[in-house]
Amino acid sequence: MRVSVDENKCVSSGQCAMTAPAVFDQHEDSGVVWLRTDRPAAEQQEDTRSAALVCPVVAITVTED
Repeated sequence: MRVSVDENKCVSSGQCAMTAPAVFDQHEDSGVVWLRTDRPAAEQQEDTRSAALVCPVVAITVTED
């Protein structure tokens, strides 16, 4: 699995960071998403998929290998 984010789309809702905190975080000053890793470990992949689904602006792309 590979994950990417579109920071320009992000509205700082924080759903991704709450759903998959090992993969996503937010910049302190803006709240915009940033990736902790673009290759989540196997045990993080289900939460990563869920985070992509709950993103209100579809700023997260998950590509399955």
